[in-house]
Amino acid sequence: MARQELAHYLRDRREALRPAEIGLAATGTDRRTPGLRREEVAELAHMSVDYYTRLEQARGPRPSARILDALARVLRLTPPERSHLFRLAGSSAPPGLSAVRRVRPHVARMLARLPETGAIVTDAAYDVVAWNPLARALLGADLGSGTTNLARRRFLGQGQMYESSSAEEFGHIVVARLRRAADRYPHDSRLAALLAELHAGSAEFRQIWEARPIHAPGHRTKTLDHPEAGALRLNCDVLLVPEDDQEVVLMTADPGSPAVRALRRLATQAT
Repeated sequence: MARQELAHYLRDRREALRPAEIGLAATGTDRRTPGLRREEVAELAHMSVDYYTRLEQARGPRPSARILDALARVLRLTPPERSHLFRLAGSSAPPGLSAVRRVRPHVARMLARLPETGAIVTDAAYDVVAWNPLARALLGADLGSGTTNLARRRFLGQGQMYESSSAEEFGHIVVARLRRAADRYPHDSRLAALLAELHAGSAEFRQIWEARPIHAPGHRTKTLDHPEAGALRLNCDVLLVPEDDQEVVLMTADPGSPAVRALRRLATQAT
């Protein structure tokens, strides 16, 4: 069944793609359908026509990750479509060459709809790639510069870093995530430079790195010592954006608590 579904998906995507979309000239009379020919897909993906034909006829062997990546590239698949292709072939889609640093518009719009929640989006290297006004009021004005990296904040003291009851735990969370990122993106030069900087500048980072911590995102509470609002007991919850290997961190306070009233005041000042 899975082999048949893969065959149908490849055929449908091939027939839906116009030659002009990939720089091929349509030759009118000798092209019966508007989509690509099998031989065109095979040539662009650097495989034999016979092999590709067998894939579309559900007769071929299970394709390798290299073959699937080539087909995803030729067929102009989006990241979710690429993941779907790998699932149909019975494989897990490997990550791209580097951490995704752009933010999807619907994720950015979600942050704007959370007036009493501080929200940030971090990429796999802990760059803060999106934030809302309350998060900036909670975590420091330099958050709005677009260059904040929470790993550099935590281990190198770069940027505003307020005292927090979760500082020690967060250090282990950061290292665990960066270790995963290093495994997933071995050719990401920006990530490699960040890790070299952290290793050179922080004995604590080196010690935790050697310990190989394991931490999963989830619900946590912490007390943040804010310079204007005082001690704030906050809930921190993480939502995953798996297709981009990003995390949305939501900072809230319990209903009726002093902290929730402080968040409202900060939100009013931030808008």
